[in-house]
Amino acid sequence: AAAVAAGLLVVAAWLFWPRPQSAPAVAEWTLRPGDPETIANGQTLYMAHCASCHGARLEGQPKWRVRLANGLLPAPPHDASGHTWHHGDAYLVAVTKYGVARVLGQPYPNAMPIYDGVLSDKEIVAVLSYIKSQWPAEIQSRHDRLNQRLRAQNN
Repeated sequence: AAAVAAGLLVVAAWLFWPRPQSAPAVAEWTLRPGDPETIANGQTLYMAHCASCHGARLEGQPKWRVRLANGLLPAPPHDASGHTWHHGDAYLVAVTKYGVARVLGQPYPNAMPIYDGVLSDKEIVAVLSYIKSQWPAEIQSRHDRLNQRLRAQNN
């Protein structure tokens, strides 16, 4: 129940999170798991910036749903067993770029680095596109349908 409530809070925060006036065009924050050049670049960036915590095979850290003694959660998996595909493209880019706390609009203890100023939007999209390209076709399809619903709600 707590996980569901937290998930709903995250979705609500994203829906009502104030967008900057110069918000990127939707196409700029749309993942491209079918683009070989984007995927190759994303894999290289993932291995350099993400694999040390999220795993070389996107497997995440053990017991990723159980808080550590310091109150932080271990890094979740980004493969089909994780929850990454439960979030739309724009949310994934925003969390990667700005961090969970800013997206939620409140403090949130976590160890995820903020990549604003480290990776460009194009590079963040490449990393996330690589991750999505590793999901089974059915999970990719479900993620595509989620993005369609979210875009329809925001128009």
